[in-house]
Amino acid sequence: MGNVILIGFMGCGKTTVGLRLSYRLRKPVTDTDKEIEREEKRSISDIFATDGEEYFRRKETDCLRKLTRSVRNHIISVGGGVPLRAENRELLHELGQVFYLRAEAETIYERLRGDTTRPLLQCSDPQEKIRILIEQRDGAYSSASDAVIQVDGKSFEQILQEIEALCASEWR
Repeated sequence: MGNVILIGFMGCGKTTVGLRLSYRLRKPVTDTDKEIEREEKRSISDIFATDGEEYFRRKETDCLRKLTRSVRNHIISVGGGVPLRAENRELLHELGQVFYLRAEAETIYERLRGDTTRPLLQCSDPQEKIRILIEQRDGAYSSASDAVIQVDGKSFEQILQEIEALCASEWR
């Protein structure tokens, strides 16, 4: 399918890396969160507040199914919870080459401190919540990916070069 899929915890850089990789490789970019917001005509925060996390997770799976039928040669950035479902991990592999952008909890906290748009971080101790969620999700992210890119302390240029070096020859 020629797609490059970016997965990882919120704030690891999926959207920014996706946009820069899209520009660099001259491939369209698709962001599953944006696709869901467009389809639902409301923000993810509103979806969580109104219909709950389970409803949103079903929307993510539906979005992946649609992408497997319609998207070729794209850069695809997916929401942080997408790889948690076994079905989604299978769909991600069907979609293309999957890169896990791994970041330490401290990096994520520094990037997201004060961000009120992340429903899962609206709690009394967001730093601890980030640490716990990363621990819980790391296995799913790893099993969903074809390659892991450690992003801590790296420039976007370094991350892009790593992804390009690991991409299949058809992508070059």
